[in-house]
Amino acid sequence: MRRLALVRLTLLLGALTAFAPMSIDMYLPALPQLAREFHAAPGTVELTLTAFFVALALGQMLYGPLADRFGRKAPLYAGLTIYIVGSVACALAADVHTMIGVRFLQASGGCAGIVIARAIVRDLFEAQAAAGMFSLMMLVMGAAPILAPIAGGYLLVWLGWRSIFWALAAFGVLCLLCVAAWLPETRVRASRTRDGVLSALAGYGRLLRDRSFVGYALAGGFAQGGLFAYIAGSPSSFIEFFGVAPILYGWLFGANALGLIVSSQINRRLLTQHSAA
Repeated sequence: MRRLALVRLTLLLGALTAFAPMSIDMYLPALPQLAREFHAAPGTVELTLTAFFVALALGQMLYGPLADRFGRKAPLYAGLTIYIVGSVACALAADVHTMIGVRFLQASGGCAGIVIARAIVRDLFEAQAAAGMFSLMMLVMGAAPILAPIAGGYLLVWLGWRSIFWALAAFGVLCLLCVAAWLPETRVRASRTRDGVLSALAGYGRLLRDRSFVGYALAGGFAQGGLFAYIAGSPSSFIEFFGVAPILYGWLFGANALGLIVSSQINRRLLTQHSAA
């Protein structure tokens, strides 16, 4: 693959993988203001995060089988369109209960990029090269948790919280246009399966009976649970309790993501000396 095409592919797949951190982290500085504007308890506003996480988890189980059956681009187009509609609906939400519902919709579309970007890497690269590609994508994705809360803090102060979701909708449109222009269909028709979602669910059931898989899944899940607890609780703790300005909160939160970037690049260097297996 030519260098320019590889760089472009890495940036695009990294951007698709970044939908979750972009959509979660960019609006974190606005959570206390949302609670005040919607006259809602902080716990109720945080349900907008919960709804996003639930849809993100459920959607990932669906897009994989769909991408195997219908190719990579068609489900990706559908997911990005749903994400854009959900982001616009978030920007127009009039109460916290509507916001909870449309955040679920937004996540159900955004998770398409997360799943399908990884599937495309597996289509195009062998195991060792794929591991290196994932590390490069992490470099792009790792910028999102740094930049998103900082950008969200400035948008909140300058233009109000609704501008954050308009910016996310614009990000979705940009990714959709880039997918249409630059991303090839990597799942050729001959290799597509005829299995449906029910068959995939049966496969998930078999995985849950695999003790080795469950052990790894629980280890990763507990680690992610701690991260999500911090994500949900830190805006109120920093902004409301400690009096940190929303813009400064974005810088504090973004500093956490530096570890992701550093670790991914250490991993990439190690892959030149050790097997990924």
